[in-house]
Amino acid sequence: MTTTSTVTGTSSNVPAAGLSNTPANMQINQTDFLQLITAQMKDQNPLSPSDPTQFVTQLEGMSQVSAMQSMQASMQASSIMNGTSLIGHSILAPGTTATLATGGAIGAAVNAPAGTSNLSVSIQDSKGTTVQTFNVKPADSGMTSFIWKGDTSSGGTAAAGTYKVSVTATVDGKSTPVDPMVVNKVDSVLLDPTTNAVDVETDTGNTVPLSQIVSVM
Repeated sequence: MTTTSTVTGTSSNVPAAGLSNTPANMQINQTDFLQLITAQMKDQNPLSPSDPTQFVTQLEGMSQVSAMQSMQASMQASSIMNGTSLIGHSILAPGTTATLATGGAIGAAVNAPAGTSNLSVSIQDSKGTTVQTFNVKPADSGMTSFIWKGDTSSGGTAAAGTYKVSVTATVDGKSTPVDPMVVNKVDSVLLDPTTNAVDVETDTGNTVPLSQIVSVM
C-alpha cells in the first residue's frame, strides 16, 4: 500500500506540472529566477545587448508556472477541507471489509450487471469462515443496496468485529463475481506525499480516495 501521512491542518507545496520529476536542487523559485535575469543583463555584451523580448518571454513563463502552483495548492487545500469534513461520517465506497458494531449492522451495495436475476451475498469473519449467506433481488436499474444485521446461518448473532463481504451475480444462469461497495466510518484524512492526493482512512484501516466515495451518510 502506498505510504501516506496524516493531514494535521497544514498543506505541502504542490509541484507544478512539468516540474514534479525535476530534482529539488535543479528547481528555482521567483527570487532565484529574477536574480538569474539580473545576472544575464549585467553580463551581457554592451555592443550586442540581449533581445529584451527574450526576458519578457522568460518572465511570462515564470508567471505561468507560479499561477499553476497557486492553483494546484488551492485545489489541494479544498480537497483536504472536503476530506476533513467527512471525519466521523459513514461513507459508501468500493471495498470488501466493514465493521460490525455490537447490535449494529453492515450496509453494502453493488452495481449488478445487466441481466442479473439474483445476487448471492457471503459474509466471512476475520478467520475466513463463512458466517452467513443470503440472496438479494437486484434492482431493475442502478445500484442495489442491502444490509446484514449480524445474524448467522446457525441462528446466532455474530460478534462485533471486521467482516468481509463477497457478492456473486447470476447472469444468464452463470455465476459472476461482483465488486461490492461497503459502508464504513471515516477516522482520518491522509495526504499521499508521492501524488499529493487526498484520501480518507476508515475504521477498518482501509484507505479510500475522495474520488471513489459514492455517498455520505
